[in-house]
Amino acid sequence: MHHFDAISAQLAQVRAGHTLPRDLYVSDEAFRFDTQVMLKSVWLYACTVAHVKKPGDWYQFELGRNSVIIVRGRDGAVRAFHNTCTHRGAKICNQPTGSGGRLTCPYHFWSFGLDGKLLAARGMPDDFEKAQNGLRPVAIENLGGLLFVCLSDNPPPIDRARADISAQIALYDLDRMKVADQYDLVDQANWKLVMENNRECYHCESNHPELLNSLDGNGFGKGLPEDNRDGDATQGEAAIEAMRAHWRELGIYRDLVEFPDGWWHRVARINLAPGAVSQTMDGKPACKKLIWPHGDREETSLSVWTQPNSWHHFCCDHVVTFSVMPLAADKTLLRTSWLVHEDAVEGVDYDPAYLSSVWRATNEQDRLLAEYNHAGILSDGYRPGRYSNEEKLVEAFKTFYVDKALEALG
Repeated sequence: MHHFDAISAQLAQVRAGHTLPRDLYVSDEAFRFDTQVMLKSVWLYACTVAHVKKPGDWYQFELGRNSVIIVRGRDGAVRAFHNTCTHRGAKICNQPTGSGGRLTCPYHFWSFGLDGKLLAARGMPDDFEKAQNGLRPVAIENLGGLLFVCLSDNPPPIDRARADISAQIALYDLDRMKVADQYDLVDQANWKLVMENNRECYHCESNHPELLNSLDGNGFGKGLPEDNRDGDATQGEAAIEAMRAHWRELGIYRDLVEFPDGWWHRVARINLAPGAVSQTMDGKPACKKLIWPHGDREETSLSVWTQPNSWHHFCCDHVVTFSVMPLAADKTLLRTSWLVHEDAVEGVDYDPAYLSSVWRATNEQDRLLAEYNHAGILSDGYRPGRYSNEEKLVEAFKTFYVDKALEALG
């Protein structure tokens, strides 16, 4: 049983409509609890199928002291294993990504197949059984091309999330995409603050000029039904209804999926700013090879959010995907990847710098905001504060965290 008495005491102080008590954000104990208990009990977004595109491609996913190898087998199946050799425990894969016909431990050169089976182990006793010493599997699920892992021996169900997410992102066919750009940003802030910042656009108008070239705030807290609040939308209801009717004709509109029945996913088709068809600096496609069948005239993108660590935007020409992983109480890795059609040629069909420019700028702005947030919460003057009407999705994230933390504590 886990003994996190201070965490239990903090969770008992949580109030509806308010931010968390200080130590749940900033203490080393909360970091240990999050990475060793809470986050191991839930499904975490790791990467896409495009990150392990060909047989032999592997990708390293890390949570606290745990490292997982996600690898595509010769049979095309994607599997996940603990990144620890079954001989004396050395870490096998020591780069973020790689590719090869087998996984070989750098210590004593034990080698494993892409399916995790032990292939070679020199000079072992006669009673040693190779079949019993393969890599230890980790639960992995493919949700329409988004790969999720769970480090629990008893992962929670994932069927509803798989069905809801796959139904809408199948249109973009992630199996036919490749990673065009990726970058890692380390925020000097707690991971929960990085997530909370993503879950509202209350801060957008004064902080994100690049992003607002293509997003007008609808769908991000500004007053539509999908914003989970009452109030005036920035565009009239009639215009929005006409747009939805058009999307229904195209077969691309589904009703908002918003963390249904205690589930952990949200899927919304949102309208972009007038004239914008992609989340780029000028609202025009950043890649000439489109990834959906509806051309480059529709002012819409599809967004997927999952608790507790990801969000994704699907445009006519590219997908941008974000994962958040805690590195320390006050340090968080935000990994952003941009995917384009596998046949798109760099320098001809797209320029990676332009493709990634909006979200690189936005992530840097958000990094500063999360760091200001963390620094202020460290103060003796901090008390849990009240959420605004536009921060319903922040509270949804907070509530998910608290519920899963209490469940994990038993």
